[in-house]
Amino acid sequence: MNPLAWLIGLILPACGFPGAQGLPTPPLMDTAHIARPASPNTALAAPGGFTPKPDIVTPAFKVAPDRLFAIVRQVAAKQPRTFESAVYPEQRQVHYVARSAVLNFPDLVTVQVQPNGTDGSTLILYSRSVYGYSDLGVNRQRVTAWLAAINADLPSNER
Repeated sequence: MNPLAWLIGLILPACGFPGAQGLPTPPLMDTAHIARPASPNTALAAPGGFTPKPDIVTPAFKVAPDRLFAIVRQVAAKQPRTFESAVYPEQRQVHYVARSAVLNFPDLVTVQVQPNGTDGSTLILYSRSVYGYSDLGVNRQRVTAWLAAINADLPSNER
């Protein structure tokens, strides 16, 4: 680990740990009741009409929920410095810790896939900082990148 990250870990404890360590295991999140902070250090992608209002509107996918859930997990596994923290397969929800390259700052990412009709699904992707007031747009960039990678992994008839 970077010595600077270790030093910062003395002040901000979660920065001093690797991977998903140093943070409590996230419980199952009730994504129907996400309470976003007033600070500009979160990004939410969700279907239109979702409350709270998403920063990015996700489409209705023409793919079974289990398949979309598997694709999302494959995409997340390819992301740098991103570690699975908890998975709730029955609810198609998974939580990740994504760490910054230099100072090891942790962000939390929650993914929820829900059924939509008989053969479709919807996606909620919520990324937020553990520390700091502003994230300089990192969480929104992450959500945008993950959505692009998910769409790239889906054939055009399933988007």
